[in-house]
Order: sequence, then structure tokens, then C-alpha cells
Amino acid sequence: MDLNGFKYHFVDEGAGEPVVMIHGNPTWSFYFRELIKALAPDVRVIAPDHIGCGLSDKPDGRHYNYRLKQRVDDLESFVDFLSLEQDVTLVMHDWGGAIGMTFALRRPERIKRIVVMNSAAFFHPKRKRMPLRLWMIRNMGPVSAAAVLGLNLFAHAAVFMASARGLSGETARGLMAPYNCWKNRIATLKFVQDIPVKNTDPSYPLLEQTDRDLHRLSGIPMLVCWGMKDFVFDSEFLAEWRRRFPEAAVHTFEDAGHYVLEDVPERIIPLVRQFLGTAT
Repeated sequence: MDLNGFKYHFVDEGAGEPVVMIHGNPTWSFYFRELIKALAPDVRVIAPDHIGCGLSDKPDGRHYNYRLKQRVDDLESFVDFLSLEQDVTLVMHDWGGAIGMTFALRRPERIKRIVVMNSAAFFHPKRKRMPLRLWMIRNMGPVSAAAVLGLNLFAHAAVFMASARGLSGETARGLMAPYNCWKNRIATLKFVQDIPVKNTDPSYPLLEQTDRDLHRLSGIPMLVCWGMKDFVFDSEFLAEWRRRFPEAAVHTFEDAGHYVLEDVPERIIPLVRQFLGTAT
């Protein structure tokens, strides 16, 4: 898709009700590959790459606003481009939670189901501090820029830390493939820098609105699949999803980490298929 002059890449497989998969940082549509293959025989599976990620264009910060609002605007333009007017299932991971749920609040009439995997669409739970690694990348200016853009520290660390089972070399190379040079790593830095913490942060007002209005989506069926060994989105984040959506079907995986779909795809895929009504 041409998105305001930028190439916005997406996977589009199968036919039927649309299932839109929204990735986080530092992944891309590749993260959903096993779920895409499993669902495509029965539904239409669509997985975009955010600008700066995957096979989409990677403009510098002067030509693209790497903020939450822009991400939601992009997703809305994309869904409009594909004329997805109803019966949309959202599958969200990591930053995909804030992006997807903010979009859902804009267009609730289009959303039929929601699948949540280790993500948030609200502020950090009270009394919970940001992990030191994220705090350093977010706040250390030129030092963090050199580490993330020059050394690929964020994406490289994720392949070792985000999976509880450990990733194969092939999978690790696939996840890191788009972030192969300084200029191609800009989104991995900008996502972390955009985490809203205080009310002076640029994306704070939008996340505050999403946080406040999430209850409006409580009537939409929700499936939560959660890796319990996530060092960022831990049990306190899961408790917040449970509190806000008490009717959600929640499945936890004690042996899975942040990359829950990499660790236990063989257990998550049947749950998602059953949730979609495509299980045989």
C-alpha cells in the first residue's frame, strides 16, 4: 500500500472473515508466520508491517512521525484501504495492543473479536517501574541511539531475552532481518522513546484516552494468551487485562516468555482457531 508516499508492506492470505494481526517492537509480520499458515485455509489473514519495520519503508524522523497516533492513523488508513468494514478480528502483541485497541475505540462497529498476547493498552500498573533496560534506551539520548541504531542492541537482545524456550538461529535471523543497518533500526528506537510515562510525553494524552475508554470494548469477545515468563509484560499487566475484561477467555503459559507465539505456537493456534470458530 502507498501510505502518504511510503511503502506499507502487508501479508494478505486466505479468504473469509478478516483477521488483522498487529505486531510490536522489534518484530514484524514474520512473528505471526505460524498463525498465518494455520488460519489462512479458513479466514483472510492480514498482517501489516508498521512503517520503519519489516518490509515497509524506513524513513528518518524528519519525514515520519514515529508516535502512537501516527501508528493508529496508519492502521485506520490501511483497514479503510482494504475496505474491512465489519467482522474484523484483531490479534495484537506488544505495541500492537495500544495501537489495535486505540483503533478499535475509533471503529468499534468493525470489530468482532479481539486476541491479546503479552501487550498493554493502558499505563503501567501502579507502583510498577519500567524495566531498567527500557528506561536506559528511552532516556539516555545519544548513548541509547548509538547502542540501538549502531549496535542493534534492542533487536539483538530480544532474540535472547524474549523467548523462554530459545529461538533457533533461523528464527532469530528472520526476526532481525529487516533491521540490518543503522538507518533501518530507527523504529526499534522510536518505539521505546515513545512509551508514555508522564503527562508531558507526546503520546500520553492519547494513551490516557485509550486507558480511560477501554471499557467501551467490554462487549467484544476477547481471548488472552499470555506468556508468564515475560520480563516486561508480566503477571501485573495480565491482572490488569483481567480486571478490565473479566469475561475474557484467558490462557496462561508458564513456560513461555514475551515471544509467546514463538514459544508455544502449538498450544496457541488451536485456541485461536476455536475462538474463531474454525476448529475441526
